[in-house]
Amino acid sequence: MDVLERKYARQREEMVRRQIAGRGITDPRVLKVMGEVPRHLFVSEALMDRAYGDFPLPIGERQTISQPFIVSEMTQALALSKEDRVLELGTGSGYQAAVLSRLVYRVYTIERIHTLYMRARKVFDALRYFNIVPRFSDGTTGWPEEAPFDAIIVTAGAPEIPTHLTDQLADGGRLVMPVGGADTQDLLRITRVGDELVHENMGKCRFVPLIGEYGWKE
Repeated sequence: MDVLERKYARQREEMVRRQIAGRGITDPRVLKVMGEVPRHLFVSEALMDRAYGDFPLPIGERQTISQPFIVSEMTQALALSKEDRVLELGTGSGYQAAVLSRLVYRVYTIERIHTLYMRARKVFDALRYFNIVPRFSDGTTGWPEEAPFDAIIVTAGAPEIPTHLTDQLADGGRLVMPVGGADTQDLLRITRVGDELVHENMGKCRFVPLIGEYGWKE
């Protein structure tokens, strides 16, 4: 490990200790992977030294990479196992998909902005995260041909919960997504129990709008 990689490894360790474990994330698998995935590779070179700070960062195209705590909180809320198949709507930088990929069997991730889609694919390939299946499409429709999923994560704020996404959940499957207005949302976890959907509100959050057929209009 060279000097630069040692520096980023120390920053990841500090990030996990202060921002993640220090704020209540307890899942040991989530803590471990947050300390391993090189977040600085998912931002521009100019922002690499800020990659492990307690804040979101711009990634271009009016999109952001979420702050580390939110990534870990949403990941923990999915209650993942290594056999799970997970759908992510909104690849963005690719960081959330990368974190998920270290915890589950396969991640399907959809991005509607082509430049972000191509950039994330290159990072996945460079890191050899080959259990991530990216797709360039309108993510709001989900991925019905690969359903059902054990977990679905939406990394942009939607005006409501799309019923076709809950329809793509397996029995016992978990959906975590922000729902509300364009400026602030509630972070919700929905669990399918047979034909029933159990809703939990995890608190206020702020995400970029989910754009698409079943989200906000562009």
